[in-house]
Amino acid sequence: METLETEKFFSDNKPLLKPISDHSEIKTYARRNAVVSVLLQPFQWLQMLSSRLNLSFVLGVVLVYGVNQGFSGSIFKVVTDYYWKDVQQVQPSVVQLYMGLYYIPWVMRPIWGLFTDVFPIKGYKRKPYFVVSGVLGLVSAIAIAVLGKLPAALALSCLLGVSAAMAIADVVIDACIATNSINIRSLAPDIQSLCMVCSSAGSLVGYATSGVFVHRLGPQGALGVLAFSPATIVILGFFIYEKRSSTVPIQKNKKDTDGLGVAVKGMCKTIKYPEVWKPSLYMFISLALNISTHEGHFYWYTDPTAGPAFSQEFVGIIYAIGALASMFGVLIYHKKLKGYSFRNILFFAQLLYVFSGMLDLVFVKRWNLTLGIPDSLFVITEESLTKMISKIRWIPMVVLSTRLCPLGIEGTFFAFLMCIDSFGQLASKWGGGLVLHAFGVTRHEFGNLWLVILIRNLLRLVTVCFVFLVPDSDHLDDLVPSDVLPKKQSEDDDDSDIKLLLL
Repeated sequence: METLETEKFFSDNKPLLKPISDHSEIKTYARRNAVVSVLLQPFQWLQMLSSRLNLSFVLGVVLVYGVNQGFSGSIFKVVTDYYWKDVQQVQPSVVQLYMGLYYIPWVMRPIWGLFTDVFPIKGYKRKPYFVVSGVLGLVSAIAIAVLGKLPAALALSCLLGVSAAMAIADVVIDACIATNSINIRSLAPDIQSLCMVCSSAGSLVGYATSGVFVHRLGPQGALGVLAFSPATIVILGFFIYEKRSSTVPIQKNKKDTDGLGVAVKGMCKTIKYPEVWKPSLYMFISLALNISTHEGHFYWYTDPTAGPAFSQEFVGIIYAIGALASMFGVLIYHKKLKGYSFRNILFFAQLLYVFSGMLDLVFVKRWNLTLGIPDSLFVITEESLTKMISKIRWIPMVVLSTRLCPLGIEGTFFAFLMCIDSFGQLASKWGGGLVLHAFGVTRHEFGNLWLVILIRNLLRLVTVCFVFLVPDSDHLDDLVPSDVLPKKQSEDDDDSDIKLLLL
């Protein structure tokens, strides 16, 4: 019996071992599966967020952060630089002053937050404010693009209108972000990663096309492109489904007044906690001490005699590559850093930020040419490193801000914290403008620009001394006591968790 089975076994033509070629095919197949798995990860991540949060919430983030802030914000930055330089022909220190004024609507975010949280319009808390912000931005962008060369004050008013439209839309979506970050705290870093990825992707497209728009349409004509984003926000406002409150007018007015009082008391009580005011103070200091020298750089590297004379298209490419580097910064934080404490991340990120700032000094002194590095390669490398480190430095502060918001007034309080950040950025712009003016950096004089950059880098180093204000905790830890709001806040609050629902 054994002989027959043995003969049958050996009589088969099947080899005992697979050929080497089969093994190579298996390895090739495994590599292909690995590549496909990596490519599918972003889509699987979005699917996870949509299922655990809400598909409409994800789409709202894409529209507001991707189109409104990313695309329009990048177009706004590049085109307005050329507009003030070539059309209005003002000094870089004055442009820094104007750029500081752009942040005034962002400083007013607590006011927009109070309106959206406490004062619904005809029973709606979200829809009307999307429409209002869209109409404001649409009218302002069209006015400055088609009315010819306006007086500087009127042109500044139109640009402030565009900035205000972005700020109001940002507040509405940020209220939803804060709510979801509190309710599902494990997804708080993922939500911020989604926001940053959308913003960086929109910026990549905006920066890549901004130089072409300026070259083809001129600085003033290119401002008309800014009308695209608010138009989408208007459409979003009309097509968002939102449950309408059925409260009668007298009850509504009483409820609005009570809600306003509760919100203000809750904000005052929350900001007194050391766990809240200390990191808020650090966020302001880290932004304010990082004085902006952007306009001095911009005037210098577009100058045909003193600087490298970069073209309009190449300036857009520089910013686009920086936006792409920002996306890598988001990926690094999401994959490797979100489990570390806020204090550790911000400490090392700030040190790296000081190092990246020294590259500006090397570029302005033209030491890169001494080292044999072309201007174009060096500026792209410097912009990429700076944007990536800046994003890694910024995300923990935003995630921390969401963890400091008490449930019930999360939209208003998050807007308040972002207002502190806007104050810091305003101080950064105005401080940089004053230093540029004090050291005599003008449209055609850049001899002391390197001193301005050196002062900026020293102030960045000083910021490291204040990192102790940041809590040594991560995004899963409780930072704000649960009893911040009065107990009556929970009564008749059936519409406080309204989500953005797209039809």
